[in-house]
Amino acid sequence: MARVVVFDETGGPEVLRIMDEPVAEPGPGEVRIRTQAVGVNRLDQMVRAGASPVPVRLPRARLGVEATGTVDALGPGVDGLSLGDEVIVTAVPDMDVNGTYTEYLVLPARSVVPRPAGLDATTAAALWVAYSTAYGALVEKAGMRPGDHVLITAASSAVGLAAIQIANQIGAVPLAVTRGATKKQALHAAGAAAVIVTDDEDVVDATHRHFGGGADIVLDSVTGPGLAHLAEAANAGATLVTVGWLDPRPASFPQRPITLHRYMSFEHTLDPIAVRRIAAFLAAGLRIGALKPTVDKVFTLDDIVEAHRYLEQGHQIGKIVVTV
Repeated sequence: MARVVVFDETGGPEVLRIMDEPVAEPGPGEVRIRTQAVGVNRLDQMVRAGASPVPVRLPRARLGVEATGTVDALGPGVDGLSLGDEVIVTAVPDMDVNGTYTEYLVLPARSVVPRPAGLDATTAAALWVAYSTAYGALVEKAGMRPGDHVLITAASSAVGLAAIQIANQIGAVPLAVTRGATKKQALHAAGAAAVIVTDDEDVVDATHRHFGGGADIVLDSVTGPGLAHLAEAANAGATLVTVGWLDPRPASFPQRPITLHRYMSFEHTLDPIAVRRIAAFLAAGLRIGALKPTVDKVFTLDDIVEAHRYLEQGHQIGKIVVTV
């Protein structure tokens, strides 16, 4: 039997519970993973709270799109993997059925990549979703190049920190945006060229002051009614990519002549060719020390309710990880 986190109704963290279920056998082309650690994401919170962009199948719905562990069993026809291999899960598009908050995962073999050498399980659980999202949005979608001025909102989030590091790895110039001054020092330490504190200054005026003009790329995790104003911080012809909706209110539509994209990480993580590019880029960044996943706090699976309560407070810098 395997322990798995489920919920029978949407609501606050207290709806989460742990139950036992039989350990499934992998079918053709599938692999079974003994989970070591999972990353907790804002999407998990939205699904649990009933704010998911897609319907959630209740009862006994599951959570989690991010995990790392070891190969425990191989289904027929699986090549390139061996028992005991350390891997990272890259795609769980149906988390309410196959979520990663569990001791054992069965999923297509194409949905895992090797865990980079020297990366422990806790740190590996903080890698894929944040860094593949930032890479996909900035490099694959926006075409970020050396010298580009990049404005990054919600910069203390896992995606924001990943974007700062990836911009630096490429040779672009990251400008971090945060609401309060308490996270300013950490963002400078993460590699931001400058930090805008929106409680104290206007993001458009500050961007033009720091960059000597507008941003070439804006990476936004907030959306909401402030989107149109944020777009004013971009140069004409710039690219604005939204990767989240921390503000659930309807978004305002930018009037500025820019290219606007809505990026979802599964756009690339379901494409095996793109996954190879992402994995190679991340492995190189880790190897040279340009990429360093930030783990804010670690919980155990038994403390999953507390992990979600902590997530809802919004004080974290980086990723919340749950060990299994």
